[in-house]
Amino acid sequence: MGWMQSLRHRLWLPGLQLWAAGAASASCRCKAGFSELRRPASPREQRCSMAGSSQHASYKHLANGEGRKTVICIEGNIASGKTTCLDYFAKNTGIEVLTEPVSKWRNVHGHNPLGLMYQDATRWGMTLQTYVQLTMLDQHTKPMISPIRMMERSIHSAKYIFVENLYRSGKMPEVDYVILTEWFDWILKNMNVSVDLIVYLQTSPGMCYQRLKQRCREEEKVIPMEYLEAIHQLYEDWLIKQTLFKVPSPVLVMQADDDLQEMMEKYEENQDQILMLDNTQRRL
Repeated sequence: MGWMQSLRHRLWLPGLQLWAAGAASASCRCKAGFSELRRPASPREQRCSMAGSSQHASYKHLANGEGRKTVICIEGNIASGKTTCLDYFAKNTGIEVLTEPVSKWRNVHGHNPLGLMYQDATRWGMTLQTYVQLTMLDQHTKPMISPIRMMERSIHSAKYIFVENLYRSGKMPEVDYVILTEWFDWILKNMNVSVDLIVYLQTSPGMCYQRLKQRCREEEKVIPMEYLEAIHQLYEDWLIKQTLFKVPSPVLVMQADDDLQEMMEKYEENQDQILMLDNTQRRL
């Protein structure tokens, strides 16, 4: 069965793709007119349809204990549209939505480690990422108040993307990187930070840079285009090529260069799939 566990499946949809590791995710449902499910070892096609748009009532079967609790992480570059995605689901569904604890990163007893890191990553990178790892662990482990939790990023991307970028760019000494890795590995072995689905908002670095300049957040004023390109490449290597680190769940890829209205329409059209209301998508 070892070869079965190494299979990857890719579901093609207009603006959506589903990547999954392991045979358990072979079944799919999609709202598009057709779907193509590819297996590297044994290709075949499946056609199926997806339930219509969900309202709060769609989650009653989960609230009544008919399904297990689900954790969905929205991943993507800086200014890739994660806040827009989270806002949509917070306003239009009954799920629990957790944004990144940025306010904590900006104010630790009067200190702003996020701002300090952007000003001097070599000096403050370890300081910020230690606190990010702690606060993201808190996000993962706090009691769930809804059958479905949607999180902005995860403890996995904190390590695999942002710590990795600091190390590769020469701004984090190897000793700092090794210590953070030891902590992260201990967390994976001893704490439940599992994820059921990653929704990757795949946005071009140029679009992220344009949005970043438009929103004018104080700490982000010093972020260069090269930084966004580096983060983008790490996300592509991790979630698309899957050559960087282990991917903790299936990955749903959404093209996210579109404007606000078009993205809202995508979220509405694919709401059930994003929220994994179709049980055949679960990794049981």
